Amino acid sequence: MKLARRKVLRLAAAAVALPAVSRVATAQTYPSRPITMVVTLPAGSAMDAAARLVAERMRQSLGQPIIIENVSGANGSIGTGRIARADPDGYSIVVGIWNTHVANGAIYRLPYNVLTDFEPVSLLVNFSYLIVARKTLPASNLQGFIAWLKANPDKATEGTSGTGSVQHVGGLLFQQLTDTRFQFVPYRSSSQAMQDLMPGRIDWLLVVPTDAVPQLRAGTIQAFAATARARLASAPEIPTVDEAGLPGFYLSNWSGIWAPKRTPNELIARLNAAVAETLADPAVQRSLADLGQETFPPEQQTPEALAAFQKAEIDKWWPIIKEAGIKPE
Repeated sequence: MKLARRKVLRLAAAAVALPAVSRVATAQTYPSRPITMVVTLPAGSAMDAAARLVAERMRQSLGQPIIIENVSGANGSIGTGRIARADPDGYSIVVGIWNTHVANGAIYRLPYNVLTDFEPVSLLVNFSYLIVARKTLPASNLQGFIAWLKANPDKATEGTSGTGSVQHVGGLLFQQLTDTRFQFVPYRSSSQAMQDLMPGRIDWLLVVPTDAVPQLRAGTIQAFAATARARLASAPEIPTVDEAGLPGFYLSNWSGIWAPKRTPNELIARLNAAVAETLADPAVQRSLADLGQETFPPEQQTPEALAAFQKAEIDKWWPIIKEAGIKPE
């Protein structure tokens, strides 16, 4: 009897240990084949370029290539949805941005939850915007621009990358903070909006430095402020919004990596370590800076930090989006 009981206990202990052993073995052999990274913006965009830089460097850490798939459409919700439905085996990840993992949750009726249907891996990069205007607009600084908007209610036009974009929702926050009113003109991209700003067909834009700085250097547009806490390395002569008289108007787009929900913690940790090693590489940092993008500090490169950051962004922006009644086009 005693021998039989001991045998049963040993078998039970072995059964309990098997999942743990299996997880360790999986983590030790992962990855054993290429990983697919979905990018929810078209090839050639600034975020796509950043994702490709990161993916190529992660190959060195993981020992397997990362294949980029650009899946755009519906403000990025199509590509994001693909990862929400993917197997949680560590071989499918998505580079999410403010649009896909913040705004879309308030604008679209999604078949997934932007907060609970993904496993956060790490924040990647962040880039702020410049407040720029047509060269002929009668203002020379941000306070003069705000005064001009107040003197011309509902007449000025801000170009955006579409309904629900960072520029659109940022413009709504700008209206709240400055007590101004103006019209929104949607474009398919910021570059198209810039093409209309230069000849003065629209009045102003919130635009990424890579799109604005060449035109600023050429003298075809003017800039009033950077929507950041510190001056931008790519345009250090432009004051921050705090310096220019609109404190707290911080606006940025950012990216992070998520995996499908229920991806094992061991695989998330492996991916996170590869991202951290990549973002610590000085060559990668220089290349990202050339794109006008900054890496997050190491303490913000954890899965927990990404989860907290995303939640804080949702708490900030969802009330603005819902109050404006923004609906998908």
